[in-house]
Amino acid sequence: MREEEGFGAGSILLSFLLGGLVGAGFALLLAPQSGRETRQKIRELSEEAREKAKEYVEDIKGKVTSNIDKGKGFFEEKKSLISSAIEAGKEAYEKEKERLSQEPHA
Repeated sequence: MREEEGFGAGSILLSFLLGGLVGAGFALLLAPQSGRETRQKIRELSEEAREKAKEYVEDIKGKVTSNIDKGKGFFEEKKSLISSAIEAGKEAYEKEKERLSQEPHA
């Protein structure tokens, strides 16, 4: 599936993880074992899922922060270039204005 269709790598990964968790949950519920063992396995599975979700969120936060920092750097770079171009234009305008004012008028 492609990102152009609205499915990014993150959403595909999250769907895969959720599907795995649901499948594991059904396997635990249908497996022949005592209620205590089943509850313990479900608890372990939920703790594992929580940890993976935390890792996923931290990874996404890192990527978002990195992209924001890159965007800020890009913005500052372009802002500096535009400011320099404006200053160069003002200087050129002033020089041309001074040159024209020194020419004799006909």
